[in-house]
Parts: sequence; C-alpha cells; structure tokens
Amino acid sequence: MHKLFKKQEGFTLIEMAIVLFIISLLVLIILPNLASERKHAVRIHRNAMVTVVQTQLDLYENDNGKKAGSLSQLRQSDYLTDAQVKKAHDEHIVVQNGQAKQQ
Repeated sequence: MHKLFKKQEGFTLIEMAIVLFIISLLVLIILPNLASERKHAVRIHRNAMVTVVQTQLDLYENDNGKKAGSLSQLRQSDYLTDAQVKKAHDEHIVVQNGQAKQQ
C-alpha cells in the first residue's frame, strides 16, 4: 500500500528559531570584545609610534650633536618617512625639548 503523504524534509520553524537565537547570543558576546580589542590595539600602536619617533630623535641627536626641534626637521633629514610623519600627526605626537610626546 502506498503512503498517502510523503515525508517532508527540512527544518521546522522551532529549529530555525533556536539556531537564530544561538547565533544572536554569540554575536552579543563577541562584538563587545572586538570593540575593546580594537581600542587596545590603537593604544599599543600609538605607544609604538611615540617610541619610533623618540628613537629617531635620539639618533638625530647622536648624529648631529643637537636636538631636533620638530617632526618636519626629522623628515627633512631623512630620519622619518612622509608616512611616519603623517601618522605621528594623526596620533597627535609632537616634539618638545627633544622628546616625543603625545598630546
């Protein structure tokens, strides 16, 4: 005897709702962590940029016997690249009394 109804394959509405609920929970857990990690990475990059500029300031002073007064002076003397100077400006890094500082 033939079956009158063929068994349908697929997911039920309840199964789909459970999967969507689990995915939304994972997203709610992961997104705040990603935002805090991004802030942490930006802070580390900023500190690294200050270190790069300070290293180049020290090198300039060792080579020339005087302190560099600005980032543009380091650029003109080929101690920093244009990209490094631009990034230093973006990070609000300035040279004060031969020291690299972030404002």
